[in-house]
Parts: sequence; structure tokens; C-alpha cells
Amino acid sequence: MRTLISFTALFLSVAFLQLGNGTMAALDALSGIREGFTTLEIGMMGSAHFVGFFLGCWLSPRLIGSVGHARSYAVFAAIGAISAIGHPLWIDADFWIALRVMTGFCVAGSYTVIEAWLQARVENENRGQVVGVYRSVDLGASVIAQSMIAVLEPAHYVSYNLLAIICCASLLPMAVTRAEAPQTTKSPRLHLLSTLQASPLGVAGVVVAGVTAASFRMIGPVYGQYVGLTSVELALFLSSFMLGGAIAQIPVGWLADRFDRRQVINIVSLLSILSCVLIINFGTASRTLMLSTTFIFGFFSYPIFSLAAAHANDFTPRDKMVELSAALMFYYGMGAIISPFLASYLIDRHGTTMLFAMIASAHLLLALFGIYRMIRGDQAHVRRRYKYLPRTTFTVGHLFGRSKTINNDSKNR
Repeated sequence: MRTLISFTALFLSVAFLQLGNGTMAALDALSGIREGFTTLEIGMMGSAHFVGFFLGCWLSPRLIGSVGHARSYAVFAAIGAISAIGHPLWIDADFWIALRVMTGFCVAGSYTVIEAWLQARVENENRGQVVGVYRSVDLGASVIAQSMIAVLEPAHYVSYNLLAIICCASLLPMAVTRAEAPQTTKSPRLHLLSTLQASPLGVAGVVVAGVTAASFRMIGPVYGQYVGLTSVELALFLSSFMLGGAIAQIPVGWLADRFDRRQVINIVSLLSILSCVLIINFGTASRTLMLSTTFIFGFFSYPIFSLAAAHANDFTPRDKMVELSAALMFYYGMGAIISPFLASYLIDRHGTTMLFAMIASAHLLLALFGIYRMIRGDQAHVRRRYKYLPRTTFTVGHLFGRSKTINNDSKNR
């Protein structure tokens, strides 16, 4: 317990960071609709966030090495607050796209600092506790962030000022903590080709996870507005996706540790397709059906990233785990950059249901590829436990890289 208390400042910073920036995507989408932005422009805002995310992942280790962890975190939090405050100053789609790049940069940089700090302070004997609380705080704050849409007025300066205040509040725990900042760690190198060769299905899975999460979180509010959801209903709609994904981690992880992971990926992908079909055909019949089908959609689609990462870990030497994590985050980001713009284009041309049709198509391709890998793929000789992995930064592998190996032969690939 004393160990967890010593990390309270970092966990509070994570919570405030999620509340301040996790709400921004939905608020920007709703504000863009109110201000007359096109669907394509809203999609570009979603893609811009992940462009900033990539820049933050690349540049934050260098900044940390130059000025230290605490000062770097102050820089990233300030950029996030400036981005939030900047929205009401000039109502222009191109300007807001640039601000979304800043938001992504803030998120990537802030998480890099927090995860590096956690990694330097945890020990093997308390790693499970610390990582478990970190996962819970991250997921819990994400669910609450989506719920805040119910009380935030779109395109209103008060809403953006509140998010800026929360972003600034994330500085306070970091500023008053007595914990000594860790030594700067090197940024992991990206081995993209070797990761793809080692686990093609793992790479495909994280790309589909990026397509799913990014398109739903940015274009989902557009879909909700078009089908006539109120602010409270839209908040429940977005939260039900996150809640379903959070609850799914335990049963999906249990299955992934006991059965062929390729089979689990295929089954979860096919059930994600079914949930998309249910939303398209029955989601608008009643609010209860919409929330239920969205919960099911989150339950089956959200764990794909961790499933794919667990599958890839089975084919990666332990000393390459951090590099694997960085490569998977790179591929996840590729899917996340492309998908909001593509989803907005399809909605603009063919209607709102194309959001879930696009996601279903991505999961269909993943399932077909998974079946192919079951026929043609090799077997893994080491099986590692399934872990929920936050999709935060390239350096998250430092924090999650040391896990107990299950030294059993596996028929997993």
C-alpha cells in the first residue's frame, strides 16, 4: 500500500490528463458540427491528433534528455492547455486541425514522461500492483472523459476553458511530488520490418485496432448527432463503448491465455462484425438497443490491440520487447491517422452507417488474414500472458516489458 501511495501523484496526473484530453475529440466533433464544418474537416481533425501523437513520440525523449522529466511535462501540459484555450479564439477548420496536432503532441509527450517515471520507480515485486492501478486509472478516466460530453456545451468557450483547467491541474501532482525524477532512458528503436516478419497477424491486429478506436472516438459523435442523440444519450453512447472494452479485458484475456490466440482474434473480429451489423440495422430502433449494441461493439473490438500484442510477444525475444511495443504503436498510429479521414469521407458520400460498415470491413479482413495465418503460420515455442496494454506511447514497453513467461509450448500462431 505504501508503494502505491508513493505513486499517487503520477496516477492523479494520468487521470487529469485523460479527463482533459480524452474529452477533446468528442467535443471538437460536436463543436465542428455546430460551427458548420464539413464531415471531411472533422475527420481531418481526428487524423491530425495522431499526427501530433507521432511527433510527440519521436521528439519527447529528446526534450526529456535536454531539460528533464518535470520541465518536459510542464511543456507538454502547457501545449495541451494552449490547444484547448485556442479553440474559441478563432473558429476555423484549418486552425482547429493545427490545434489537434498540438493536443496529440501533448498526450504523447505527457504519457512518455509518466511511463518513464513509473518504469524507473517500480520493482519486480510490486510491478503487478503498480501496473494494475495504472491500467485501472487510465481506463476509468477514459470512461469518465466520454461521459463529460453530457455537460459540456459544444462550441462554447466555457467548455474549452474547463478542459484547459483540467489539463493545467495535471501539473499540480507532478509539481508537488517529492519523488526524485528518474534518469533519462533511451528511446526505443523502431524495427518495423522485423516486427512485420515476426508476427504479420499481430501487426494486422494493431492496425485494425487503430482503425476502430480512432474512427469511433472521432466520428462516433458525428454519427450520434446525425441519428438524433441528445447530449446525455451521446455521452452514454461513447461511454458504453469504453465500458464494454474495459469489462472485456478479463474474459478475453482468460481465453487468450488458454486457447490458440489466432482463434480468439478471429472469433473476436467476427463478433465485432456482428455487432457492427446490429448497430447498422437495429441501433437506431431505440436508445436501449443503441447503447446495448454499442456496449457489445466495444466488448469485442476494444481488446483487439492487446490480443494482437500478446500474439506478437509470443514470437519476440524478451530483450526485444520494448522495441516490439514501439513498432506496434507505430502500426497502430498508422491505422489511427488514416481512419478518421476515411470514415468521414465515406459518411459524406454514402451516409452515417458507413462508419460501422468501414469498421466491419476492417475486421473482416483481419479475420480472413487470421484464418490464413492459422493455415500457413508457424507455431510459437513460448507463450506469454495476455495483458491489457494502454495505447499511449512508444515507450510503454518499458513499463510492461517484464512479465512472467509461461514456458509451455504453444500452438498459437
